[in-house]
Amino acid sequence: MKKTFSLLLITLLATPLLRAEQAEWAQVPQILARIKAPMFPARDFVITNYGATTDGKTDCTAAIGKAVAACAKAGGGRVVVPAGEFFTGPIHLLSNVELHLDADATLKFSTEPKAYLPAVLTRFEGVECYNYSPLIYALEQTNVAVTGQGTLDGQATEENWLQWKGKKGGTNTQKVANERLKKMAEEGVPVEQRRFGEGDYLRPNFIQFYRCRRVMVEGVHIRRSPMWEIHPVLCANVIVRGVNIVSHGYNNDGCDPESCRDVLIENCLFDTGDDCIAIKSGRNADGRRIGVPSVNLIVRGCTMRDGHGGVTIGSEISGSCSNVFAENCEMSSPNLTCALRLKSNAVRGGVLQNIFMRNVNVGQVSDSVLQIDFLYEEGATGNFKPVARRVVMENITVAHTPRVLNVRGFPATEISDVRIYDSTFKQIEQPDTIQDADVKLVNCVLDSKK
Repeated sequence: MKKTFSLLLITLLATPLLRAEQAEWAQVPQILARIKAPMFPARDFVITNYGATTDGKTDCTAAIGKAVAACAKAGGGRVVVPAGEFFTGPIHLLSNVELHLDADATLKFSTEPKAYLPAVLTRFEGVECYNYSPLIYALEQTNVAVTGQGTLDGQATEENWLQWKGKKGGTNTQKVANERLKKMAEEGVPVEQRRFGEGDYLRPNFIQFYRCRRVMVEGVHIRRSPMWEIHPVLCANVIVRGVNIVSHGYNNDGCDPESCRDVLIENCLFDTGDDCIAIKSGRNADGRRIGVPSVNLIVRGCTMRDGHGGVTIGSEISGSCSNVFAENCEMSSPNLTCALRLKSNAVRGGVLQNIFMRNVNVGQVSDSVLQIDFLYEEGATGNFKPVARRVVMENITVAHTPRVLNVRGFPATEISDVRIYDSTFKQIEQPDTIQDADVKLVNCVLDSKK
């Protein structure tokens, strides 16, 4: 079924609905009260004191590692990257360590894959395995942070990491190993046996905190990532604040909290090659095996430019997601697909519920304001039907959108109680798509371009 419009200006006034979502927003202060920024002793460990040099060519991996170890041994503090260019391999953080980049400091990361071995426990696109270390990594640590006004440069290009996606004639691609990993997960192969690395072409993420508590990424500039930029996994008490991300490579999601609880993402700039923010909870059998949803996530005051979705839930969402609150954001780009995006299918499944967005100003998007796609990739062929329940947008102002809604379900799934209130949409070019879904616009103004 397709919803169409024919008037120059349409105001939809539906029967007043129970506005229970007002009570849902009352949870936000309670969530924020639980999210505490990590605290560190007033001790600095400057990497140049441990042998790092600023020529941008000499490998400083060992020197930075020594500074991290000394900081942790002393009971915590800041590992400081001063002004200058420093070349490094992976950086592994420890509890009570803050990696701090001064203004005019740049960490340029090696593009030599061997530098990121031995393999570490990670997730590749929602599936646990041992693979190349992320560029910055912490496993089972507490009170850790990456801060400052400096730049993290992954140096990813079509000549190194990005060619592994198989675009633009690349022959070294991730496809074979990725399919092998997914097959292992479906067959229940123990994670310890899922070993990948040289010759498998599974790109590392940029920053990953794995099973950590009280973590923060604040202020830094992130450029040229091999893949996802900020990826907390199975973490609690996460802050991503004031980060500036401009990175347009393949799968360059800005921030991907996965199976995390109590997350605050605020005052960030996202200009990306994929979703700006993508909330996840594991893929297929592996996501269901771990069974940890993403819960209680707040997004506020962020700016979204290029990207597939401004705020996205999915597609690796088999562990489910609930209680997402996004507000006071600004989004606009001819290369931004939609403002709010939910995506899954009958192979991934997952229950996506209590998703709220309000007070968002959208200049332009390339497809729709709200996209719910349960026919994504594998589509309806599978045994784990996804659910979207209680998705509410209000006070959304849009200057130019091809259509308001692109909502695609199928008869065996559920898309229910989807509401948009008190919003204005201008320069609409085509009819909405609503397929097997309960969606209502209440007190909204729709202005056709024609």
